[in-house]
Amino acid sequence: MKERKRKLKPFVMPMVYALAFTALVLSLSVVDTIQNKKVSKADDNYTYVNNSIISSNVPVVKEETTEVTIKPFKSDNVEIAKKFYDTNASDEEKQNALIYYNDTYMQNSGVLYKSKEAFDVVTILDGTVVNVKKDEVLGNIVEIKHSNNLITTYEGLSTVNVKKDQLLKQGDVIGKSGKLNLGEEIENGLLFEVISDGKYINPLPYLEQKNNGQ
Repeated sequence: MKERKRKLKPFVMPMVYALAFTALVLSLSVVDTIQNKKVSKADDNYTYVNNSIISSNVPVVKEETTEVTIKPFKSDNVEIAKKFYDTNASDEEKQNALIYYNDTYMQNSGVLYKSKEAFDVVTILDGTVVNVKKDEVLGNIVEIKHSNNLITTYEGLSTVNVKKDQLLKQGDVIGKSGKLNLGEEIENGLLFEVISDGKYINPLPYLEQKNNGQ
């Protein structure tokens, strides 16, 4: 007597396919969970960029480094003449951050420093000189590009020691303070600005802070 070959009934095949599909989905889910756990562990080695530095409501994760910014000068006799105009500051602070020039009040887009004696102006971070120019009002201006889409400008210099495309190390002298007349006549001054992703930001919270992303 010949043994009959067994055949799966028609309704059995869809069930097999369904079980196989379910097993595949579960496997992918487990793999995804494991990968997510690995990412969350890696995140412990990162810090968030301070919102007061980068103007954004969404926190951006940057690799942590040990590099620290410095002030754009080394003299201990330099003081602040005008602070950055912060729209969130008090009315008195905003008024003190206005610059009066040529019968016009302007918002200070940086920090205006002054001293009783001339002082060296230095770069706050490693970078490349992208522009050196002279302005009728602000005198000599040096623009330096750093990593992470950061640009710093040093305005009002009486002398300039650098040239375009020159590579600089943090603390290199780029020039000497100069005469400025922005609201008050300053014999030895510096207007320092920080531009991040095309936007002017308050330099004070940024100076002497850990510079993430460098």
